[in-house]
Amino acid sequence: MSAQLQRGSTLHGWLTTAEPASQWQASLGDSYVRALFLLRNPLAMCGLVIVLGLLAVAAFAPAIATQDPNAQDLASRLLAPSAAHWFGTDEFGRDMFSRVVYGSRVTLLTITCVVTIIGPFGLVVGVVAGYLGGWADTLLMRMTDIFLALPRLILALALVAALKPGIQNAIIAIILTSWSPYARVARAEAITLRGSEFIDAARLSGASAARIIFSHILPLCVPSVIVRGTLDMAGVILIAAGLGFLGMGAQPPAPEWGTMIAQGRVFILEQWWVATMPGLAICVVSLGFNLLGDGLRDVLDPKNR
Repeated sequence: MSAQLQRGSTLHGWLTTAEPASQWQASLGDSYVRALFLLRNPLAMCGLVIVLGLLAVAAFAPAIATQDPNAQDLASRLLAPSAAHWFGTDEFGRDMFSRVVYGSRVTLLTITCVVTIIGPFGLVVGVVAGYLGGWADTLLMRMTDIFLALPRLILALALVAALKPGIQNAIIAIILTSWSPYARVARAEAITLRGSEFIDAARLSGASAARIIFSHILPLCVPSVIVRGTLDMAGVILIAAGLGFLGMGAQPPAPEWGTMIAQGRVFILEQWWVATMPGLAICVVSLGFNLLGDGLRDVLDPKNR
């Protein structure tokens, strides 16, 4: 009898340790399949290379830039692209290549601050509204509809004008105007999941609404929000550049791409490189985030796989 009990306890211990291992292996295998699917998408890989390039340029800007981005040399003003100045110079003789390189830091700072705040905030608002329903859903979604009804750029301009022109206030304005689509996406996912059997089982086992929301529903809505955030980064870049172009974003002499385009529009017919180079940087980075977002949507969305 004691030998049988010992064998039973050993078998029970093996099963309890094997089950987490099998779950870990299944999760690892699913991650490997998703990564392989992403690697086989050439457009997504092109977008990933562009995004990684942006990160590398922003991180190693002092080593990549050939000159001080704010150093003025009036004797070298408005020079065409050459070996000495790869992207030419602006009206103050500043090296355009160095300014575009350092401008990647401003762009990366903007999209990082915006997406890391509006993603979790919109996710929580949408999941709470979708799961609770009733008056909570009505109140939260009517507030969301107010922000969705107003054009993002116009609302951001109004907020920055009410605060003060500057990169910090521009980031705050973009955050306040960009969270509503995330809430809509999360709400749709939460409504789909709240009637699932595992949610009913958790509710019958005595789990509170907060535990169901944050432990069961919210993690399942994260992939959709990640895809939305990746696709939305291009829009954030364009809004930040638009605010800079209108003088409401980063202020001179900060090397911000939208501000650089605004300063170079006067010379667009003759010294085309002053406005063209930062404009090309905006187009390439926006395209990279869009391509990467499309690839992530194909990988993370079960309906598209």
